[in-house]
Amino acid sequence: MKIRVGNAPCSWGALEFEGLEGEGAAYARVLDEMAETGFAGTELGDWGFMPTDPAVLRAELEARKLVMRGAFVPVALKNPEAHGPGEVHAVKVARLLAAVATPQEEPFLVLADANGTDPIRTKNAGRVTPDMGLTLDEWQIFTHGAECIADAVRAETGLRTVFHHHCGGYIETPDEIATLMELTDPDLLGLVFDTGHYAFGAGGFDATLSGFNRFSERIWHVHFKDCDQEVARRAQAEEWDYFEAVRQGVFCELGQGCVDFPIVSAWLKVAGYEGWIIVEQDVLPGMGTPKESAQRNRDYLRRIGL
Repeated sequence: MKIRVGNAPCSWGALEFEGLEGEGAAYARVLDEMAETGFAGTELGDWGFMPTDPAVLRAELEARKLVMRGAFVPVALKNPEAHGPGEVHAVKVARLLAAVATPQEEPFLVLADANGTDPIRTKNAGRVTPDMGLTLDEWQIFTHGAECIADAVRAETGLRTVFHHHCGGYIETPDEIATLMELTDPDLLGLVFDTGHYAFGAGGFDATLSGFNRFSERIWHVHFKDCDQEVARRAQAEEWDYFEAVRQGVFCELGQGCVDFPIVSAWLKVAGYEGWIIVEQDVLPGMGTPKESAQRNRDYLRRIGL
């Protein structure tokens, strides 16, 4: 199976965060524009963004020849009281994914922390220090919750779960990703490697390839996102919070930032990666020109052989 390329609703400003200003695009427009710009798959977006009736959602995807590749599910895993409701929601989402899955195209449940909800982590995205991290007890709670959710999703639907490291949450830095991987079952929980969040969260802006090497055995899914190095440096210097960094364009179009996608693409091919690449250019609702950006991103990937 060759590497295939999809996009995600977050590239059109359909984000999971509550209370964001601005009007995002409706799901029909997002799916239309994904297909029109040459993408073959999509992720679900936040629950309720797309139809939740499997028959309706399947028809919408088939009409555009799009494949459902996964769904982002944030859970405040540091809080044990969030584990139960998080599991219930994750299983509900996974059942929808499984119901619209195509043969040989198993989607992933994309589990994440409740990013953007902790004031300290949100304020210090891109410049997190070890003292802002989880305690030993909190790590045990966090990883137990992640494994319980992944286990329930697999038991109820047969789908696998990948964890999404993400700026503005508790799994942002390379060492935090490493700790999460060390403390969880490699057969139960994989990693979705996000190039832009890794570059911004690592703070070195040239560390993406080292991340692929470091976590190669756990990478089951890949998000392609670029990171504008100058915006990221301004975010650090001026102490912007996560949302201001996004508003200022820290996640730019592919090929315009610090991520070396030709090298990453070569690494994936040498490693024998046979999954999907999902493009994500996170923008806030109403921000930018999503269809035009999507077209330029797809054209760029074709130029580098994807």
